[in-house]
Amino acid sequence: MTKHLYYCDSYLTEFSAQVRDVRALGDKHAVLLDQTAFYPASGGQPCDTGILGAAHVLKVEEDEAGNILHILDSSLPAGPVTGKVDWERRFDHMQQHTGQHILSQAFVKIGGAQTVSFHLGQESCTIDIDLARPDAGVMHTAEDLASRIVFEDRAVRVLNVDRSELGSLGVRKESQREGIIRVIDVEDFDRSPCGGTHVRRTGEVGMIAVLDFERYKGGTRVEFACGFRALRILRGDHEVLKTLGKLHSAHPYELPRLMEKLAEERSALVRENSRMNERMMEMEALELIGKAGRTSGKTLVRRRYPDRTFDSVKLLAQKIAALPGAVALLGVTQNGAQVVVARSADVPGNCGTAIKETAAKLGGKGGGRPELAQAGGIPESALDAWLDALEQYFLQ
Repeated sequence: MTKHLYYCDSYLTEFSAQVRDVRALGDKHAVLLDQTAFYPASGGQPCDTGILGAAHVLKVEEDEAGNILHILDSSLPAGPVTGKVDWERRFDHMQQHTGQHILSQAFVKIGGAQTVSFHLGQESCTIDIDLARPDAGVMHTAEDLASRIVFEDRAVRVLNVDRSELGSLGVRKESQREGIIRVIDVEDFDRSPCGGTHVRRTGEVGMIAVLDFERYKGGTRVEFACGFRALRILRGDHEVLKTLGKLHSAHPYELPRLMEKLAEERSALVRENSRMNERMMEMEALELIGKAGRTSGKTLVRRRYPDRTFDSVKLLAQKIAALPGAVALLGVTQNGAQVVVARSADVPGNCGTAIKETAAKLGGKGGGRPELAQAGGIPESALDAWLDALEQYFLQ
């Protein structure tokens, strides 16, 4: 079994080891070492990366026997090798994981909510807690408590104890492992079995910021960030707020009220625009009917539009069909050829049937109701033939 150096010292980034086994994994290479400082993905925490000999460590995994597989971008020979862990990535994970322990205990103390799962993502982290009714008050109070533990710079120790001792330690969660259990002890605040990498003192976490929360599978999912991540996120958010404030000549704190007002004004404008568009379509329909001739007791409007959207042309067809004795045969070529056909209630014929029969002869596909139907997938070169066929259907 590989010796886990990171168990003893999370700050160890350079080490020497022996390559015990070399394997091929598709186009990648992998090695087993007698000992390693590279942390494998486990417990919601991603793996370390870095350099092993002349190769880059892309991924690190642990098998059931405790052997740690280092997946590399190039091969390594058996024998001695030196490794160097990416410290920036390692310390970021240490900040996030220790911060998670503190925040999880804060939710236990504030809301009696245990952590069900933890995920350390690339941008932020999440914990799922068994809190059925989340609210901002609980989030803020837990965040305040967690921050106080950070600011008090309490010691974070590693305790290696027998499984039988877990109960007397008052750990926050149980462990399924046997034998010696590794417990992370946040001084006078939290004890939890964990194999991850952690800081030595809570002050190194820097800050813990709850970013968002939502109901999730009967509980609550909490998004948070710690340390430099939290700083970058909060700095970025503040810059966005300042920029928006300048654009609207308002203080960032006034933006919610201003955005609400703008949303109301926009809704009113959309409604007014819709009414005006409806009225314009009605006027256009009347104009087209006036210009069209009557054949076989019907007024047939046939047009093709190269620069209008299909939705606008479909609405126009409906406005034409709202007038008595009318048939609308309209084609669009903006994003491929499409056709819409509509008829007045007093005009015989079935638009859906007309579309299906024409598609069977000329290609394309579509369908619809007796009074309104449409088709697409029509070669642009066949659009006029499509309109001819539809016209013949309603004139027969």
